[in-house]
Amino acid sequence: MTPLANAPSVEDAPPKTPGVRESWRSGGFLAALGALLLKFKTLILLLLTKAKLLLLGLAKLKTLLSMLAYFGTYWAMYGWKYAAGIVISIYVHEMGHVFAARRYGIKASAPVFIPFVGAFILLREQVTDVRVNARIGLAGPVFGLGAALAFYAAYLATNIQILGVIAASGALINMFNLLPVFFLDGARGYSSLSRNDRWTLVGALTGIAFLLHDPLLAGLALVGAVASVVGTPSEEGDKPTFFLYLFLATAFSVIVHASGVRLGH
Repeated sequence: MTPLANAPSVEDAPPKTPGVRESWRSGGFLAALGALLLKFKTLILLLLTKAKLLLLGLAKLKTLLSMLAYFGTYWAMYGWKYAAGIVISIYVHEMGHVFAARRYGIKASAPVFIPFVGAFILLREQVTDVRVNARIGLAGPVFGLGAALAFYAAYLATNIQILGVIAASGALINMFNLLPVFFLDGARGYSSLSRNDRWTLVGALTGIAFLLHDPLLAGLALVGAVASVVGTPSEEGDKPTFFLYLFLATAFSVIVHASGVRLGH
């Protein structure tokens, strides 16, 4: 969830552990994911070079204790492997917000986890520039995509099914956060888009949802349409945010399907 100045930003709680459809594979999706991996070569290198920053939050007692509480709760429900994977996925997502905030000179707290809710960070000052606001908001899903790709790559290398489940679950959590409502990351992303950008994005998401037969993207498009009607657009467009949002949504959709995970189980 996107951080708010002086207020918590909340990650949606992870969905119930989905079942794995062992035989499901799509050459088209795998080819698309391969392209995503090439596209995100820079991101993966960035995550490696920023490993020190990613570990910074673990030095905070509040973060560590809340993370352990979160881990213990989901260990009891789904097993320690799934719990550990989800905790790592959410932690990396939140540290993406911290990294982006610091890049723009804004102090941010380390993540705090809340069982059954997710995690949040605090920004120490109000963000008034809508483009900075959008970039801090979408930095969480960008780092979250890096985590999901890492788990999916491990799944391909080992054929350990729980890694595919974690990759898909992380992608689902990040897709939820792309919804342009309330304090979610998608709302921050939409804040810098003009009215034309918003409707073009809705149309693009609808088209990709149709091509991929993906109800998740269709849901993003539907909520985006509502946000485009009732929300206040930016006076100027923001094409980098437009393309980043579209890419993230599509990438998460591809990961969910390529992981062979059946939703609703």
